[in-house]
Amino acid sequence: YPAGFVYIFLGLYYATGRGSDVRLAQYLFAGLYLLHLLLVFRIYCRTNKVPPYVFFFMCCASYRIHSIFVLRLFNDTVAMAILFLAINLFLDERWSWGCLIFSLAVSVKMNILLFAPGLLFLLLKRFGLLGCIPKLCICALLQVLLGLPFLLVNPVGYLSRSFDLGRQFQFKWTVNWRFLPEEVFQHRAFHTTLLLPHLAGLGLFALHLWHRSRESILTLLKDPAERKPPSPPLSANNIIVFVLFSSNFLGVCCSRSLHYQFYVWYFHTLPYLLWCTPTAKLAHMPKVLLLGVIELCWNTYPSTACSSLSLHVCHGLVLLQLWLGTA
Repeated sequence: YPAGFVYIFLGLYYATGRGSDVRLAQYLFAGLYLLHLLLVFRIYCRTNKVPPYVFFFMCCASYRIHSIFVLRLFNDTVAMAILFLAINLFLDERWSWGCLIFSLAVSVKMNILLFAPGLLFLLLKRFGLLGCIPKLCICALLQVLLGLPFLLVNPVGYLSRSFDLGRQFQFKWTVNWRFLPEEVFQHRAFHTTLLLPHLAGLGLFALHLWHRSRESILTLLKDPAERKPPSPPLSANNIIVFVLFSSNFLGVCCSRSLHYQFYVWYFHTLPYLLWCTPTAKLAHMPKVLLLGVIELCWNTYPSTACSSLSLHVCHGLVLLQLWLGTA
């Protein structure tokens, strides 16, 4: 893992008596869980899209999420809590601080990079090409500073292992590809093939859903003062959250493998993705049912061909309603 993970978990190691006081570690992660929920709720409060009863399901109905936070103590939870702090800063128009905290989240686990295409789009939209560069430099500089002790000793080893894009996953832990033969799952060509729908999805969303101006998407490279106002107008908060959450969701849908702890990567974004589109009164129940089926898929251990296929169908339905509801 990247350097931020090392520092945070080294601190936890010493805080818990060199890892011997597991109960204290669980209390610390329970506190992290509550902070995580507060940050998520603040985002949902600012966007005002999700009906209040959905928060019950977010807090109380997911055994798997409780386990990931307080029983397993995974670093995915730390990375996502920091990420939601960054999104709150973006909503407050504190873009430099937000980029710094976003980079800190990346330094804990690189799954946060799934949000990066959306963040790049938002930075270009808000600042243009020249104004975007300093924000990207903030992200890069923090990675260098945190990784400096390791980069000075073994730069190739640190970069290749901490940000290993070619990592092989074990078939026994996959939640989303159980219906495939193991030799297909492990094949490099399969991993490369998944990049195509991921990049295509990002391109289609950027062109047709994220970019809501009559001008070409290339106008994002201009200074914002030189552009025409977007049409139709949308809430700035909802633009930020929709772009970041959908960017991450596309990456999850095309992931080479989803392990059980990866559920926290997108669990708290699902209600927004389901309710950000106009919803008729009778359409609420299918969305709640969709959340329930996704939860059931993630609580099936070991995963089965049926649970994996069901998860893909649910993901496809979420993408379909995003495409039809926001186009």
